[in-house]
Amino acid sequence: MQELEQLRELCLALPETTERLSHGEPTWFVRDKKTFVMFADHHHDDRLAFWCAAAPGVQEELVLEDPERFFRPPYVGHRGWVGVYLDVPSLDWDEVGEIVIDAYRQIAPKTLVARLP
Repeated sequence: MQELEQLRELCLALPETTERLSHGEPTWFVRDKKTFVMFADHHHDDRLAFWCAAAPGVQEELVLEDPERFFRPPYVGHRGWVGVYLDVPSLDWDEVGEIVIDAYRQIAPKTLVARLP
């Protein structure tokens, strides 16, 4: 699955990230402890997506701005996490990369965030 491979590449390029299954889905962790991105292969609906950490207010802003591309995911949406659909036409992988980095910044310790380019 091309989307999973591209998402995996973005996540694993960040400092001290690991991947393992969590709740049956590929999930990426900082220092093998804290989740920052979770793949959602038709996890709760018929859509391909991922869920990720987000800064306060970002989830609401993105969902309001473009509900065809962003959503409030189950279980973690109440914590401000945002869902990003991967099955949309003309998916912008540069934007997805920025969202992944922003998620990492929310979870990673400052020492690791300082290592980002």
